[in-house]
Amino acid sequence: MDELKTKKNDADIILFLNGVEPEKKKRDAFTILNMMKEITSEEPKMWGSGIIGFGDLHYKYKTGREGNWFKIGFSPRKKHIVLYFMSYFNGFENILSRIGKYKTGKSCFYINKLEDINPDVLKELIKESFLSANNMGTLSPY
Repeated sequence: MDELKTKKNDADIILFLNGVEPEKKKRDAFTILNMMKEITSEEPKMWGSGIIGFGDLHYKYKTGREGNWFKIGFSPRKKHIVLYFMSYFNGFENILSRIGKYKTGKSCFYINKLEDINPDVLKELIKESFLSANNMGTLSPY
């Protein structure tokens, strides 16, 4: 079975975020960091070289594949800021309908800048996604 290459580590989050460019994206990343810390009451950890995650989640699929991941997180990438959420909770689509300008992937939420989205709705999404992850136990969506 393949092992995930992206693993939790002790890399310095502040050092990582201070290297983010342009300056506006760096400010947005620090805002998201502080928002997630406040809402989750978790200390962030680096996952791989470019993802900041909050909380720990063990997952196991019906296929037998299992591993560890974070409950929610984000990554200030070159093109977008990527937010990682649990999307398996009731009301997820309703929250997205009110949040503003974004794109989505499977459990990824892509924004260009924070001013494109409603900060109160983002806080709601962070809270509900984190609570959903806390209530899942072992994740098994497939």
